[in-house]
Amino acid sequence: MEQVVAAGTQFMREVNAAAILRKLRTETSMSVSALAKAVGLSRQAVTRSLNALVAEGLVEFGPLDRDSTRAGRPAQLVRFRAEAGHVLGLSISPQDLRVAVADLSGTVTAADAAQLGAGPSGEQVVRALLSTVERTLRSTGITTGDLWFASVGTPGIVDPAAGVIKLIPSMPGLAGDVLVRRLKDALGCPVYLDNDVKLATQGERWRDPERREDSLVMLHWGERVGAGIVLNGELYRGASNDAGDVGFLDLFTDGAGTGPSGSRHPHGLGPFEDRVGGAEIVRQATAAAERASDGEFRARIEAAGERALEAVLDAVVDARPAALEAIDVVARRFAKGIAVIRAILNPRLVVIGGPLARCGETLLAALRRHLSGEPLDQPALEVSTLQEDAVVHGALLHSLDEVERTRFGLVRSGRH
Repeated sequence: MEQVVAAGTQFMREVNAAAILRKLRTETSMSVSALAKAVGLSRQAVTRSLNALVAEGLVEFGPLDRDSTRAGRPAQLVRFRAEAGHVLGLSISPQDLRVAVADLSGTVTAADAAQLGAGPSGEQVVRALLSTVERTLRSTGITTGDLWFASVGTPGIVDPAAGVIKLIPSMPGLAGDVLVRRLKDALGCPVYLDNDVKLATQGERWRDPERREDSLVMLHWGERVGAGIVLNGELYRGASNDAGDVGFLDLFTDGAGTGPSGSRHPHGLGPFEDRVGGAEIVRQATAAAERASDGEFRARIEAAGERALEAVLDAVVDARPAALEAIDVVARRFAKGIAVIRAILNPRLVVIGGPLARCGETLLAALRRHLSGEPLDQPALEVSTLQEDAVVHGALLHSLDEVERTRFGLVRSGRH
């Protein structure tokens, strides 16, 4: 019987400490009395929990509150030590790597990015990622020993529970568990792996309060096309964690995985991606430049090589006629995909993320125009606030949530 009582007492202390940490993390500092009132505990219970949290290095007592208007001795202030640990957010795409470090309050203390060459091997990607992490940590003055958790987003179909990339056509060298194994060895902390679009969706909702819709679809639009789906306020993953692979919609062709010419795409793109993805945008822009006798633009696209999509998107931002014509063509096709999503999920909001988000209102106007004839009312359309940084912010969020779950005793952070 004594063991049950002891276990119950320990559990209550953990619950109390979790409630205190949750509150302190939302404030710069608080007095013990104000904290007790805010969490609904006695001053004695709060003091006991604070002493334990101080011993763990998560909380510290500060100076007396000289600004207080209360009579008697000024109250002592207490604050959460966000600098006690750090988390990593990592993003991998065929074009680049992105790294961000945040303290335990979610404040980003350093970020970096590195470009990838054409068709890098899995080993080259891992080495480049570790080098970028090392450079980022060095800029903050922290070491891998200060890291509590790391999360990484990649393209493809991912099994988060196993830490395995099951299918990644755009970067086949990363398939399997090599990425998680190498990161764990190098960082010395737990590492979580997930699909990049799903993390981007969570990052967008976290950093932009106006995006905390209970019904939202975030569409990553670049070389590939994928969706993050939020239903009833929760990220929907599907039976095998690949809900939202809209790139495999077959709206325009007879055979799956075939391009505009009917041949199978060398990178395994789905039918929808073949018709609206980066390669098709470049092809449409090149053809439009030729029709307009815009040799300078065509030469710029050809000279850009692997960065041709970026050259076209830059031209869209600059309102170059041939680029605008190309975007309008793919926007008309993309609108068909949005109409399908609307018919099945009926989200309140669709957010366009990824490289195409750079086109901003120009792209949204084209999409709205092509959706205007649909029989059903269409969802609101917006571009991503974070754009290509959404994945690393979603990865940071997951890292912080895992810290709260495993080290702070919280079931849910409340940031989603």
